[in-house]
Order: sequence, then C-alpha cells, then structure tokens
Amino acid sequence: MTGKLIGVGLGPGDPGLVTLKAAQALGRAEVIAYPALPGSPSFARSIAAPHMNPAAIEIVIDVPITPARGPAQAAYDTGAARLAEALDAGQDVVLLCEGDPFFYGSFMYLHARLQGRYAVEVIPGITSISAAASALGLPLTARNEVLVTLPAPLDDDTLRARMEAADSFAIMKLGRHLGRVRALLGAMGLAENARYIERASLPEQRILPLGDAPDPAPYFSMILVTKGADPWLKPLP
Repeated sequence: MTGKLIGVGLGPGDPGLVTLKAAQALGRAEVIAYPALPGSPSFARSIAAPHMNPAAIEIVIDVPITPARGPAQAAYDTGAARLAEALDAGQDVVLLCEGDPFFYGSFMYLHARLQGRYAVEVIPGITSISAAASALGLPLTARNEVLVTLPAPLDDDTLRARMEAADSFAIMKLGRHLGRVRALLGAMGLAENARYIERASLPEQRILPLGDAPDPAPYFSMILVTKGADPWLKPLP
C-alpha cells in the first residue's frame, strides 16, 4: 500500500496559530517535507518546529524564487519525485505550507503533480489576510460587502478596476510594486483607507502608515483597504 500525502497549513507565522488538527498531524508524522530557499532555513519548518515529531525523517525541497518560472517548476518536479519515493514505500508524508495550502500556497504545485496517484488530505490554515486584519483590529467585510484579493504585479488598469468594484481588498505580493500601488491608491483617493502591515503575527510585526511603508516591501507584507460601506460598523451615537 502507498502512503498518504497530508498537506498541512501552518498559518501566518506564529506557532501558536497552528491548528489543533495540524499539530496532531505534525506530532505523529513519520516523514515531514517542506520548501526552502536554497541555502536558507525553511520558514515553514520554523513555524512547525514546536509541534513536530523529533523522530520524523525530513525532506527539504529547495525552491528558488526567480522572475522566470522554469527553475521553480523544475524544483517542484524534483520535489514531487522525492515525495513519491516515500509514498511508494508506504510512508505517509506531511507536507508543510505557510498560511493555507490552497491560498497562494506552495503545496498546490506538488499536489498537482501527485494527486490521483496517492491519497491526499489537506488541513487548512489561517491565512495571512486573517492574521493582518486581526492585528489591525480591522473588520474586512460585513453583510453583503465584497472582499477581493489582489496580487500587486497586476497592471494598473486591472488593479484600478478591481479596487473600484470591491468594498474592501487585500493587496499582496507587494515587493518592488509597493511604490506603484501606493501612487495608485493616492490617485484613487483611497490612501487614507489603506493600512500597511508586514510579518503579521510574528515578533517582528510592523504596522506603518502607507506613506512610511518601505519600497521595496518585504515578502511578508500586505495592504488592506476598507471603504467602510456598512453603516452597522459605525460607532453608536
């Protein structure tokens, strides 16, 4: 019999935000796999570490971050082959993923290569958007309001159209696009509605006025914007 692939969402960074189900899976895991930048420690492993079975075999999947998609795709091909070896040997493999496995998660690329060949279980995790909203004390949506997730690399026209249509939105993958996004929000009159946060839930968490946000922004950063359309969220007189 082959093993089961178990995708575990670890949440935004604080090990205390790992769900009970995820912690239980980590504690009994025989094999634990996780992505890492080549030559760097794995952020996913650092989140999972307090909950991991110390006797588990560890598989590190080196995934380079480059503008070209080819190197990362090749890394996922190699990683999937290594996971398949353990699965074919009858071992269950717990695959770590920051945040949620199916929300911009690296897990989905390995899942695409292995699904159909092996049994798969996915344990969801708290997303960075939820963590950021909680840290900011910011309700994202109420009643019939619409929340949109926007990747900053989208072109200005597409970003503007999506922002105009939404009641609230999260802008992710800021990086070198921070300055361009900030200028766009200012031109749309939304700068005062915008909150910038980086490394939500971690000891290094920072909340800054949009005008003070670093350009380029770090990888774990986002901007949340709410237009405050729902009158129920306004203070009582």
